[in-house]
Amino acid sequence: MPIVSKYSNERVEKIIQELMDVLVKESASPDLALMCLGNTITNVISQIPESKQTTIVDNFTTALKQSIVKTH
Repeated sequence: MPIVSKYSNERVEKIIQELMDVLVKESASPDLALMCLGNTITNVISQIPESKQTTIVDNFTTALKQSIVKTH
C-alpha cells in the first residue's frame, strides 16, 4: 500500500529546493551539508515530545535507509 502524505508533493519539493539552494549558495561540501542537515534534524526532533522521539528517529532512519537502497 502506498504511503499517503498530508503534504502536497509541490510543497515538499519547494521546501527541498529551498534547502538545496542554501547549500549551493554556501558552496557546502557533502560532509558540511550532511552536518548542517543532521543538526537541523536534531533540532526538529527535539521539538517532539520525548516519549515519541525514539519512534520518530527509528522511522526516519528506516525511511532514509530505504530511500538510499532504492536509488542505488
